[in-house]
Amino acid sequence: MMSAGPHHSVPMTQAQINQQQEQQKAALHNAKLRSAKPTDKTLPDGIEETMTDEGVSAVAYKKLRDLERRLDATMTRKRLDIVDTVSRNAKRYKTLRIWITNTVEDQFWQTNGLNVDSFNFSANLESSYQVKIEGRLLEDEDDADKDDDEAKLGNELEGGDKMDTDNPAKAKTKPISARPGQRYRFSHFFKALTVDFDRPKSARSANDASIEWKKPDRTPAGSNLPAMADFDELTFKRNGDENTNITINLYRHEDPERFALGPELSDIIDVHEATRQEAVMGVWEYIKLMNLQEDEEKRNFRCDELLKKVVGRDAGSIPMINEYITAHLRVLPPVKLAYTIRVDEEFHKDPKPTIYDIRVAVDDPLRGKLAPFIYNTQYAQMLKKVADLDKDLGVMIQAVATHKAKHTFLMSMCDDPVNFVRSWLSSQKRDLEVIMGEATRGGNENTTGDEWRKGGRDSVWNTPNARESVNVLLSKQPAHR
Repeated sequence: MMSAGPHHSVPMTQAQINQQQEQQKAALHNAKLRSAKPTDKTLPDGIEETMTDEGVSAVAYKKLRDLERRLDATMTRKRLDIVDTVSRNAKRYKTLRIWITNTVEDQFWQTNGLNVDSFNFSANLESSYQVKIEGRLLEDEDDADKDDDEAKLGNELEGGDKMDTDNPAKAKTKPISARPGQRYRFSHFFKALTVDFDRPKSARSANDASIEWKKPDRTPAGSNLPAMADFDELTFKRNGDENTNITINLYRHEDPERFALGPELSDIIDVHEATRQEAVMGVWEYIKLMNLQEDEEKRNFRCDELLKKVVGRDAGSIPMINEYITAHLRVLPPVKLAYTIRVDEEFHKDPKPTIYDIRVAVDDPLRGKLAPFIYNTQYAQMLKKVADLDKDLGVMIQAVATHKAKHTFLMSMCDDPVNFVRSWLSSQKRDLEVIMGEATRGGNENTTGDEWRKGGRDSVWNTPNARESVNVLLSKQPAHR
């Protein structure tokens, strides 16, 4: 049996070789274009003296350049702040007001007596009650004060007084949006709801079975919740003719999920509820505050008495903090709301709901307003347009610098032709020495002969060394022509 050795490479065809060569040429050409692209957008010094408008345009251009630098720095800083704000998923806490009430049907005091001679004992006359649980997110205090002022003004204009009430239908609530085009509803804040009947097990019947509601998953077609998970009130109906105590358990739904912290972890970060990320950052801040990092290996830390209860050893590793705290994170307990279902006649003469206020977390409304600045599809197009304008501006400034050099050359020759030509010839001679590698440290003191003056095919300027050096110098010039 032959051993599996290295596979021989398949030789490329002539078409593949030609294609590879074309790709290499294109990459080299693009690299030359990038290296030759003018990037300097600063006007040359002394340009004001050569302009016919006494340098007003040059001064205005420099002021605009300074303004552009400050504006770019400010926009970059603000954009980074926006990205940080959106990525942190900041939350605000608002008040969710819950009204619990019940109505009754076919109770004994509602039948006005029963005619025993009729012998009509229909099942429809069985006593029952219906419980309604309704929740609304209240508006901010500032907005509530403003609405109260407007309501008072409206009452004065109407010439009448209106009584305030805790009726949920008349309560002042504001449709706070969870996302554009959608407002927060009661079911958005909870992932499950249960109703337990407070009766001894021996006295319970099938009618006292617990009521459960669990939020379904989002529809696969989109991000919208189904109708079973998008409501403001929930009702249930049961048979019964006695007052009954119930407990409503609300299991909170938060993104990211919040946990109840164990006492060991809570003593370190000084909070009782936190997300996993907040708990990790709290432990890390405690390590830095107490200077527990190892001096040589910064990834390790020493444990004091409090940290030892969380980590379980005398030392730990910073990348393992997430695993250390997992055992100290517990599911948040449900919010328990106690309510008594009243079926007596005295209560229903003037029924009043039981009201609870719950603190819930909502997305920062500023986050929704800032998100379009980051995910704007036109931003990339704008950057491309600005880059093209910068490229054109660089070409124009390079042309101005070239014309400024020509102007300086001609004006110097006009002012003192003899000395200018002597200096220019000396400069040309010095350039040849640099190109040929014969220049001395102090200049051209040891240079003799006038071969550098000679032109033509047989001159020193046509030697391979001179041609290669000149090509290198010319390749560094921006290709704006």
